[in-house]
Amino acid sequence: MVFPFYGNNIVLQLYDTMLAHALWNSATFPYEAEPFRAFIYGPLGGTIACCYILLAFIARYPFKEKQKWTRNSILTAFSVWVIIDSSLCLYFGVYPQVYLINAISITVKALPIIFTWKEFRD
Repeated sequence: MVFPFYGNNIVLQLYDTMLAHALWNSATFPYEAEPFRAFIYGPLGGTIACCYILLAFIARYPFKEKQKWTRNSILTAFSVWVIIDSSLCLYFGVYPQVYLINAISITVKALPIIFTWKEFRD
């Protein structure tokens, strides 16, 4: 929830610096891009919050009950995300997004699925 409402914090400042270096070879966003940067964190943050709230409910109830559809839906949804996100990051040269943020996120999501794979019923 911090992302959409308080985009100018220390963590996102580091992220902004990384993006600025990757996209503009600069420590900051160009002046003209600043309104877009400030805006885009709202819809992006809302989408991220929605995704993780949904994931929390799926994990708390049907995943905990080992319903196979939950494992498959989490695996499918996050696979689609990582392919799209990482492909575009690689295309635009935003490599830290792939090997820092995406790699950590994939690991956090994959470990519970890997360790519980055989426990899911048909």
